[in-house]
Amino acid sequence: MLDKVTAKSAMKTDTTEIITSMKRFREPPVRPHAGDVAIVGAGLIGLSIAFELASRGATVRVYDAAEPAHGASWAGAGMLAPLTETIKDESLRRLCELSLRAYPAFTQAVTAASGIDAHLRLDGLIYAAFDSATRDDLLMRAERLQQRGFPVRTLDHREAIAFEPVLGKRLVGAILMEEEGHVDNRRLGRALSAACSALGVAVKAGAGHVRVKHDQRKVLGVWTDDGFFAAGVVINAAGAWAARVEGVPPDCVPPVFPMKGQMLALALPPALIRHPIWVPDAYLVPREDGRLLIGATVEDCGFDSRVTAAGIHVLLDAALKALPVLNDFAITETWAGLRPATPDLKPFIGATPLERYFLATGHFRNGILLAPVTATLIADAVEGQEDETLRLFALQRSQPEHAHV
Repeated sequence: MLDKVTAKSAMKTDTTEIITSMKRFREPPVRPHAGDVAIVGAGLIGLSIAFELASRGATVRVYDAAEPAHGASWAGAGMLAPLTETIKDESLRRLCELSLRAYPAFTQAVTAASGIDAHLRLDGLIYAAFDSATRDDLLMRAERLQQRGFPVRTLDHREAIAFEPVLGKRLVGAILMEEEGHVDNRRLGRALSAACSALGVAVKAGAGHVRVKHDQRKVLGVWTDDGFFAAGVVINAAGAWAARVEGVPPDCVPPVFPMKGQMLALALPPALIRHPIWVPDAYLVPREDGRLLIGATVEDCGFDSRVTAAGIHVLLDAALKALPVLNDFAITETWAGLRPATPDLKPFIGATPLERYFLATGHFRNGILLAPVTATLIADAVEGQEDETLRLFALQRSQPEHAHV
């Protein structure tokens, strides 16, 4: 537990970083042309990088085998909850917290360029307890977060029911993460696609097989099914498929592997549930159209993206035990996505031994959350700006053989 002096110092550092990041999104700096950039992968990470680089004057092309903003970007729930997720690695936790604070300015910039509202909501997330042991754990977590300066409220049964009446009689307590929330990731994907188009980014969907071309020192561009495209910079943002991008030296291949997540949606009356709710073994995220998203499993099963009876059963069992009121609502959709995981569960962001070849992948459960800060870090790196943060997420960092998820 941090003492008050350490916590105060940490908060001062965080505030400086946050202010700097927010200024970047509000007032894009005038910088030299970054050169032609090719991005492999048109998920939220790849599109966010394209948007940031194009905003700085770069000519950018994005290549993807599928439609833009699909895959894991489309399959997620859009949770923006680094405190609720209990991220153990301090460097990753701080990066997630910084990106959360950058989100309002980021989505405002994307909306201004695209005309599409991504429905960002940072008005709180409830972590519910249905037994005394869980409640006690939540109270201790709230105390630790409060000592670090985060606005976290403890709620008794009456206060929690006032926030979300559906929580019911079994609830014994909760905490409210007041600055966490969610974004509609599918709308954000459409907004980023439109914003990139408005800035002149060429997004090539259905690009098929993409292969990097390089000489002995640096990248030269990419080969696709349509031929060769020269580029002074290539960025691998291919998500779970990042290790399959061919044509790069072996020491530039990131150890990224897929982790499946299954989800489902129920049709609820609008505003029946107003905030995201974290319950044992599941989370519930409301959408403005009345859908309630329930997720998500974590399965190590390769590139199998099937929706299974077992996976949906796990989610429904967790949701209905916590909120029996959901029993009579219809299931409207089920789906699965493949998250890009790494051995230590930290993303790879930054340069590689091959000059002008960058990685932005391996974000696992935090890809949507980390899109703004990843875009800024990669764009800075492309422009030659050194950032101490990138050393913590470099490809060459020490790696365990395999992480437990």
